[in-house]
Amino acid sequence: MSSADLFQPLEFHHGKAMNNRLMLAPLTNQQSHADGLLSDEEHHWLAMRAAGGYGLVMTAAAHVQANGQGFPGQLGIFGDQHLPALTRLADDLRQKGALSAVQLHHAGYRAPANLVNDIVSPSGDADSGARALSLDEVYQLRDDFIAAALRAEQAGFDGVEVHGAHGYILSAFLSPELNRRDDEYGGTAENRARLLLEILDGIRQSCDPDFQLGVRLSPERFGQNLAEVVALTQSICATERVDYVDMSLWDVRKRPIDAAEDDSRLLLHHFTEIPRGKVRLGAAGKIMNGQTARWLLDQGCDFALLGRAAIIEHDFPQKLQNNVDHAAPALPVTSGHLTAQGVSPKFQSYLSGWPNFIQD
Repeated sequence: MSSADLFQPLEFHHGKAMNNRLMLAPLTNQQSHADGLLSDEEHHWLAMRAAGGYGLVMTAAAHVQANGQGFPGQLGIFGDQHLPALTRLADDLRQKGALSAVQLHHAGYRAPANLVNDIVSPSGDADSGARALSLDEVYQLRDDFIAAALRAEQAGFDGVEVHGAHGYILSAFLSPELNRRDDEYGGTAENRARLLLEILDGIRQSCDPDFQLGVRLSPERFGQNLAEVVALTQSICATERVDYVDMSLWDVRKRPIDAAEDDSRLLLHHFTEIPRGKVRLGAAGKIMNGQTARWLLDQGCDFALLGRAAIIEHDFPQKLQNNVDHAAPALPVTSGHLTAQGVSPKFQSYLSGWPNFIQD
């Protein structure tokens, strides 16, 4: 596959086409305000990526309830007070030629106790101090995800991605280990997936037909069962509930944790083998150069999500378009380099906890 294939437009079932196959992954950055309002620093960071050639620019996880906050400086979308800054961002991303999406999130039992007084989860969790949601609270959570999507649409974003990965609340509902409920949202795999599917269906029914809808899933860690996540992905694709599935794999070339000795498939292949109809598939995990991005499409994905490469270079897509073998600079990089790439001091403070990312 040539680099030109990465720069072919990608049509979705709803809404506009992405003008290439490179999507900005939703990246925690801790640079918005304490009340969830979008900061100038985060606006600048995202706008630079749109100008740098990403086909779709996605925000960091934005919490849909005040008590769903997962980290300091998190973007919020739980109230209309967030609309003015989000509207300015959506306008700017559009003017710079990128599609835009807000990732909708609730931290669940992973919410820090110093940020959230009332930590909630599908079931009680002694380690985090989370309590189990009541049935009425599950209904409210569903409705608040849908309301947040409507808010993103009102702000002018092209779509939303529902965060169902990494142990956050929707992922916890999916988990046979973390979800021990005995009502219609617990027990069988079908019941444990009910909340996520009701949210997806509610967003699709409530928003404009051209509003794009994606979902992020992770098939391992945080109590996930690979076979169940594969089956859920098959169901989502068969019913064409979403425009795209974003698989968070940590490393797109890794094998499953519990792979059988006689199964040579990569974790990625469990999902590229699924008949998808009109649903597009992307993956994230250590995509740092053009060779890996092209390889991902060769394996059957429709697009690549870039995280660390996008932090290091705001214009990675443009450089890749000009040079098929382009690779992001090797880590660690200097603070000055990151500043020139629109990475604020707050974001750099967060990144300082990543091993070997910022040069001492």
